This record gives sequence, C-alpha cells and structure tokens, in this order.
Amino acid sequence: MKPLWLKLKNEVLGENYDLSFSYAENGKMRRLNNLYRKKDYSANVLSFPLSSNEGEILINKTYRGSDYADYLFIHSLFHLKGLKHSKKMDEKEAEIMKELYPAKYEKIMNAA
Repeated sequence: MKPLWLKLKNEVLGENYDLSFSYAENGKMRRLNNLYRKKDYSANVLSFPLSSNEGEILINKTYRGSDYADYLFIHSLFHLKGLKHSKKMDEKEAEIMKELYPAKYEKIMNAA
C-alpha cells in the first residue's frame, strides 16, 4: 500500500483498523460486483467491511497508478467507515482531494 494511502487509512479509519488492499482485473471486478451487489458490470472499486475494525478494498486495475485511484481509495475508506453516498460523503472526499491535488482537483473529479 502506498505510504499516502496508509496515512489516509489511519486518518479515516484509525491505526488499529486492519485493511487489506488489492487491484483486480475487469473480469474479477465484474464477477464480484454481480455476486455481492447484483450489478452486472465491472466496478471501479469495491469495499468489503469484514468487521468493525477490518475491511478490504479492491480497485479496478484499469486505474492503477492514476490520481483517480487515490479518489477511489478515499471513497472506499468512507464506505468502510459506514458512510453511504450523500452530500456529506462527497464533501469529505472533496476536502481530502483538494488538499492532495489543489491544481488537478477539478480534472480528477470530472473523471469521477
């Protein structure tokens, strides 16, 4: 896991939260999305809370190395924290992304 992501994980979920992370191919993301969410398309990211202090994040390999992967990781952290898609979640994600990418924020978020 990137040092930045470990820092973000600790800020959002706490240092004692046990998080596993991996990238997955389109086919696997589609199968898992279908199995767990009943959605028949390849997901950008999937978050799996396993208990109150552990979870798993899978990001589509398509985004590996991109700034958008940072957004997807942050998005998943908030889902693992228990947030659902909402204005509150959008605001928290935007706050972090603006801090990380002040000059590229708009471009990255337009890809979202």
